[in-house]
Amino acid sequence: MNTPTQLAETKTPEERPIKRHHTPRYYAQRVKDSLTTRVSKLICAVFLGLLFIVGIITFILWLSLRPHRPRFFIHHFSVLGLGLDNGYKNPEIVFNVTARNSNLNIGIYYDSMVGSVYYKNQKIGSTPLLDEYYEGPKTTKVLTAALSGETLNVDRHRWMEFSKERSKGAVGFRLEISSTIRFRISAWNSKRHGMHANCDVSVGRDGLILPSSKDVRCPVYFS
Repeated sequence: MNTPTQLAETKTPEERPIKRHHTPRYYAQRVKDSLTTRVSKLICAVFLGLLFIVGIITFILWLSLRPHRPRFFIHHFSVLGLGLDNGYKNPEIVFNVTARNSNLNIGIYYDSMVGSVYYKNQKIGSTPLLDEYYEGPKTTKVLTAALSGETLNVDRHRWMEFSKERSKGAVGFRLEISSTIRFRISAWNSKRHGMHANCDVSVGRDGLILPSSKDVRCPVYFS
């Protein structure tokens, strides 16, 4: 039986394994490629880390500077003479609303403001509330108005509808406050937004606002 050494000697030169010998340049290139890969990975890691930090900072700034819509609360609403049969001859509606800017660092410009009263989705009166006005951060503006005469369109037929609903215990109205506003952040002003605050309010038999409608926050939407 032939030993492994004898078997190896019987193989032809083509069948014998070829021993590869690499030059110093080859190993230098391998080291260079390895260093390049590590540096590339390090640069990518640093870049992604910086990008993540910038993203966190941007998100925090966005949360702190994101404008909040103004908040409106209805405090008083009354229909004078609601219990009188001839109250339609001299009708009057009085209301009191507050506009609150809850933003910490953002002001609000109101180009103008109008208050309108609706009954069964039909406008029965409207009156200007404010001219151009700037409301600073964390401030509240009191809005008081009275609709009567030419600003309030209530005839005998409409008054009878009031009286019929009054006999059931309450009369429902909707006060809409409309304006065009801009947000001010430092020296930058946003584009204009059409703003509408809808305050659903009910009055009792005496024509005064019911407790369920008092001090209620009015929904606000932009158009």
